[in-house]
Amino acid sequence: MPKVLISDQMDPKAAEIFRSHGVEVDERPGLSKDELKAIIGGYDGLAIRSATKVTADVLDAATNLKVVGRAGIGVDNVDIPAASARGVVVMNTPFGNSITTAEHAIALMFALARELPQADASTQAGKWEKNRFMGVELTSKTLGLIGAGNIGSIVADRALGLKMKVIAYDPFLTPERALALGIEKVELDDLLARADFITLHTPLTDQTRNILSRDALARTKPGVRIINCARGGLIDEAALKEALESGQVAGAALDVFAEEPAKASPLFGTPGFVATPHLGASTSEAQVNVAIQVAEQMADYLMSGGITNALNVPALSAEEAPKLRPYMELANQLGALVGQLDGGPLSGISIETEGAAATLNQKPITSAVLAGVMQSYSATVNMVNAPYLAKERGLDVREVRHDREGDYHTLLRVTVATPEGERSVAGTLFGNAASRLVEIFGIRVEAELTGEMIYIVNDDQPGFIGRLGTALGEAGVNIGTFNLGRRAAGGEAVALVSVDGHIGAEIIRDLEKIPGVRAVRPLRF
Repeated sequence: MPKVLISDQMDPKAAEIFRSHGVEVDERPGLSKDELKAIIGGYDGLAIRSATKVTADVLDAATNLKVVGRAGIGVDNVDIPAASARGVVVMNTPFGNSITTAEHAIALMFALARELPQADASTQAGKWEKNRFMGVELTSKTLGLIGAGNIGSIVADRALGLKMKVIAYDPFLTPERALALGIEKVELDDLLARADFITLHTPLTDQTRNILSRDALARTKPGVRIINCARGGLIDEAALKEALESGQVAGAALDVFAEEPAKASPLFGTPGFVATPHLGASTSEAQVNVAIQVAEQMADYLMSGGITNALNVPALSAEEAPKLRPYMELANQLGALVGQLDGGPLSGISIETEGAAATLNQKPITSAVLAGVMQSYSATVNMVNAPYLAKERGLDVREVRHDREGDYHTLLRVTVATPEGERSVAGTLFGNAASRLVEIFGIRVEAELTGEMIYIVNDDQPGFIGRLGTALGEAGVNIGTFNLGRRAAGGEAVALVSVDGHIGAEIIRDLEKIPGVRAVRPLRF
């Protein structure tokens, strides 16, 4: 009989579910790290919230551990790479807090609109400042959603019930999904200019960090009110303080901060600012939901091998894994390539297999492509949850098998549909193991996608390679590999350059100044 340790405070229903599924369970919240290390070797599963730290040394002691289940979304307290190296599945419950978090965003919107925290403090201080607190109605106001996924769509539904007009910026929101939600899909600049209220519901990634930057805040509608119940780091907090003080932003309510616990934020005390201590998931119903979900997921895995909401393991049988692994790596790289290069709204993704690839299980390959495409926008996307996220955003995903054999014994092609048309990349395997890019946007090229790279579109002209190499050398950048392709002599050409070290924005700007350069994008694999 599998045995699970619940090491954090959790609703009693979790233990009930484990036992009902035939799993033995011990409830030992409040263990010290040494105490946990001393006993964890006797358990197959570990159910946690945020208090228990599942570090590499804890995992070293967990000689029988098969799964860690986090009742909640965040897994900052779990060393996922270490767990993966030890073959331990890490699960979370990303949707158990959705309604609770959405309602908290709506509550903060009301608090801003009617200055409720300030009015409460004033009244309880013995003042009766009825004329001081003049609020605004939500009815007929425009709410701008940055992120229209699971939580964002719930906020949209509640806002429409309040008779607000809802617009949304989300690269993965299709027009069909927007229509079904009753909202208008817009670009970020349009949202900033039109929204009376802005609420953020997107993960923190390299692309979304400081999405409300100093420049973005300056482009908002004067008197806008901003709510963030998603992740700290999405807003430039220093710039937000200045915008509040100048009146460009009439009010801001944050439940999350760049540094937590936030005990000395520069925003504290700023007029028009409301703060809560990361309460988005703090309702009794949410705590019950995540406890039930994590217990069901872990019990299913331990008893039958079913994997739900895993962050580090694809859904693969033991027989398929060795053969599919190199194809999944190629698929993930091709998806990441188009995801990083396009960066715009996608309406569809087509995954085509040819030759040997067409004989394999397509689902893991498709999941790997989707995970690659969307990793630029989600910090927790993987091959398990990527198909769900794609469906949630209304993306049309097509799988096409070709019986024919072309120039390569096996070929994988990924095509994305964008407002500018279809864009396609293709790759193959050398020796059934080493992945290679062989085509990018109609241009033949042979390149290994690895580490830090630079993608350059340029005019095919004499001396360009020398100028590019000189520019990188002057910037102290060492070139690893240099791969070239062109559409026709003297026409459009591409270069894929792998480099040692990180490529910053300043280097990109310098490369863009080279004569003949049309576009430069940093890539990471």
